[in-house]
Amino acid sequence: MGELMKAIKDRRSIRKYEDKMVPEELLNQVLEAVQWAPSWANTQCWEIVVIKESATKQKLQETMGKGNPATKAIVDAPVLLAVCGKLKSSGFYKDQVTTKFGDWFLFDLGIATQNLCLAAHDLGLGTVIVGLFDHAKAAQIVGLPEGYELVTLIPLGYPAKISSAPKRREIREFSHYEKF
Repeated sequence: MGELMKAIKDRRSIRKYEDKMVPEELLNQVLEAVQWAPSWANTQCWEIVVIKESATKQKLQETMGKGNPATKAIVDAPVLLAVCGKLKSSGFYKDQVTTKFGDWFLFDLGIATQNLCLAAHDLGLGTVIVGLFDHAKAAQIVGLPEGYELVTLIPLGYPAKISSAPKRREIREFSHYEKF
């Protein structure tokens, strides 16, 4: 198995972190993985807000949805990344939407987020993709301007606990040849 497949198979959602700072060099390598993510017509519609101040993380923790298992991770991880996307850029040509699905920013942010999480894992860091929170309140907290959406919060740090892999569907269960 190649290194990439090993990283894909071994990466886990990390919700418990060590009390250890992430060196700036490693953070920059994680952000570089976002920089090199593919995007619609190279629009690179992502914006990442890097949050290290505990007061800001605490405010963001208050936006978490009830029962969100990553609530504690929002403040415990040494770094919290707010993944945001510029609207009406990806999937647009001359200010006109060009795809059946409209704005393509979620697709591009998904690719960038996967790059981010795999790069973090490769560097010995852990992440969890958090989506259950009050997006509007969180956007206000990070000072997001109009024309952008805050899509996910990603705690980043050294894993204190790594869980086992969840069961995966067999390839034959989701792959279809020629027709569905």
